[in-house]
Amino acid sequence: MSELVIQNVWKEYGDQIVLENVSLTVASRAFVALVGPSGCGKSTFLRMLLGQEKPTRGTILIDGQPMPTEPGPDRGIVFQRYSVFPHLTVLGNVLLGKEFSKSRHKAKLFGAARRNAVEEARDLITEVGLSGTEQKYPVQLSGGMQQRLALAQALIMKPKVLLLDEPFGALDPGIRAEIHTLMKRLWHETQMTIVMVTHDMREAFTLASRIVAFERRRDRPEEKQRYGATITNDIAIWPPRQAGVPSIFSPDRDGPVAFLGHRRDDLALSGESSEAH
Repeated sequence: MSELVIQNVWKEYGDQIVLENVSLTVASRAFVALVGPSGCGKSTFLRMLLGQEKPTRGTILIDGQPMPTEPGPDRGIVFQRYSVFPHLTVLGNVLLGKEFSKSRHKAKLFGAARRNAVEEARDLITEVGLSGTEQKYPVQLSGGMQQRLALAQALIMKPKVLLLDEPFGALDPGIRAEIHTLMKRLWHETQMTIVMVTHDMREAFTLASRIVAFERRRDRPEEKQRYGATITNDIAIWPPRQAGVPSIFSPDRDGPVAFLGHRRDDLALSGESSEAH
């Protein structure tokens, strides 16, 4: 299980209110896309789910328990900028999480424990389409391959919740489509709940089972510090998408998607277009 319950969460930095009164329940194994204008607190919200930031007020629960105050193996994250270690090989990057979790002081595994971890890492490297690159370094990989490596890094710890902070925004359209196909497969085949921040509305509709829009209701210059962003739209994709359940709906088709009486090409959330900014 990996249900997230966010209750009346506020985030303030001194006199500046970034988020105000945010309440949201994310069902286990859902795929939620967070959208909204730049600077409205989406990434701050994601960092609170990770444990890098604490709410000023309110509570965040995971499976009914308070969210740990520090990042942990139950939550993985992939950033837009590749979070891989340049001095480690592909295999070394994927192994690192296992080594730290099993041997915190030495960050090194030995004997049967290492053999098992290497086998698991190699299987995951193959799963994300990087077979044959195990001994290469990140500098020898393309941008799309580095992002696949970052996904493998996060997945090796089998997180309950995978957090994606605009991870595909820097990729060209062809590579992004390949990564989207990979993400959909991983979501169906694993037990993860996924929360993704994106500026690309097409990406949100292609991948997510639900789209949550953040926006500042009061956005005049004199109001920006005293009023934060909150949830202004919460849209379930129709027909419903469920992890592990095939659907007659094809998310890859080119035409507009019908949902809740709207068409994808008619939607404008917070003034954003369907293309990435």
